[in-house]
Amino acid sequence: NMVMSFRVSDLQMLLGFVGRSKSGLKHELVTRALQLVQFDCSPEVFKKIKELYETRYAKKSSEAGQPQPQQHRSPEALSIHSSYDRGSTVARTSISTTNIDYPALYGKYLNGLGRLPPKVVKPEVRLVKLPFYTTLDELLKPTELVPQNNEKLQESPCIFALTPRQVELIRNSRELQPGVKSVQVVLRICYTDTSSPQEDQYPPNIAVKVNHSYCSVPGYYPSNKPGVEPKRPCRPINLTHLMYLSAATNRITVTWGNYGKSYSVGLYLVRQMTSAELLQRLKTIGIKHPELCKALVKEKLRLDPDSEIATTGVRVSLICPLVKMRLSVPCRAETCAHLQCFDAVFYLQMNEKKPTWMCPVCDKPAPYDQLIIDGLLSKILTECEDADEIEYLVDGSWCPIRAEKERSCSPQCPILVLGSSDVNGLLPTPNGNGENGKTTADVVDLTLDSSSSEEEEEEEEEEDDDDDGPQPKRRCSYEKGLVSAC
Repeated sequence: NMVMSFRVSDLQMLLGFVGRSKSGLKHELVTRALQLVQFDCSPEVFKKIKELYETRYAKKSSEAGQPQPQQHRSPEALSIHSSYDRGSTVARTSISTTNIDYPALYGKYLNGLGRLPPKVVKPEVRLVKLPFYTTLDELLKPTELVPQNNEKLQESPCIFALTPRQVELIRNSRELQPGVKSVQVVLRICYTDTSSPQEDQYPPNIAVKVNHSYCSVPGYYPSNKPGVEPKRPCRPINLTHLMYLSAATNRITVTWGNYGKSYSVGLYLVRQMTSAELLQRLKTIGIKHPELCKALVKEKLRLDPDSEIATTGVRVSLICPLVKMRLSVPCRAETCAHLQCFDAVFYLQMNEKKPTWMCPVCDKPAPYDQLIIDGLLSKILTECEDADEIEYLVDGSWCPIRAEKERSCSPQCPILVLGSSDVNGLLPTPNGNGENGKTTADVVDLTLDSSSSEEEEEEEEEEDDDDDGPQPKRRCSYEKGLVSAC
């Protein structure tokens, strides 16, 4: 309550006392001060808050013509306070401060903020950037969850308030789905590790309460492998629907299991993106010019003649390895060593549902900011509609590789093509003569395999499907054709 009654100058005094930033609007200063009380309140900080409150009370009494109680006055606080009132940005601490031992005072105040003066810059926990979330504001820097006792289950509260601008951003944002705004307040949790940007990681037994209601936390992905525990997808937790979209303060309580590992939590105002939006952005800024792609092909053939490359060039499939369909937006990561592409549309959709950002071709990281659209292969896809594979040649040119099924059963290729009409529901022409006997034999063979023999050998065919592989290979057998003709 004391902090909530402070003016801007009081808040700046308090934040300056602990070495925190004093810039920003009053809402931001109040939020910063409340977070200080929640997470870093030492006896010295509490004493300072009380001192500022009493000083303000004393000044009000003075302005009203009432005598000021001397026990509420602090010469040091008053002098700094009055310097702010006069518009100075630097506190004048030289007045009435001779009786204060600053090194001793600041030395007692540790709480992760360092000794002042001199100010020690402590490395901060950083979270990795997420492609599907654009950060608009940082509401709470990653702050360590500190156990308050030896219990395994801990509770850590946090209080903050939104500015009117932030409330408007949320209110005016479009809905991704009914009840879910694209601009959100999200909670992110990670290991307390300052060595590198951290991925989201939930502590055990996590529960998040916003004001008076519990927020849903993503469940577990089931594991298909025996003995392997299911994995929880650790994503930002959307708190928006449970918050007060006003100037009122919001209270968030994180319940977590204390089993030795240290975690930090941060609060962010974000805009959640869709896979369609990321695709459009990629098409705008991520297309690699065909000539650059051609130069890469030539370099690949020159530098890597042994790996997956024939004597004349390298083959690239026009079928996406993710969905086994023809590529529409050929894409790969710039860090990938291969020329093979996957489809950006399906890749982004899959990562929207389950973010892994792993290349489906080489199984190495393919993060969004490393993706490129292959301009050369895009051009080839429009020019080559009757082939599923092409070959790049040493000079950077290309040629289509026709479907090999036309020549797979070489002795009977024309007859097999003719026989396929039977499968489509057209009966063979009963010319009956078959001068050399071979045509009639093969037509009968295909007819038996595709229709009448199914009833007689149904069980046998089912076993063959399971044990001996696909039927077409068996039906193309030359010996089988002779037996059926007899």
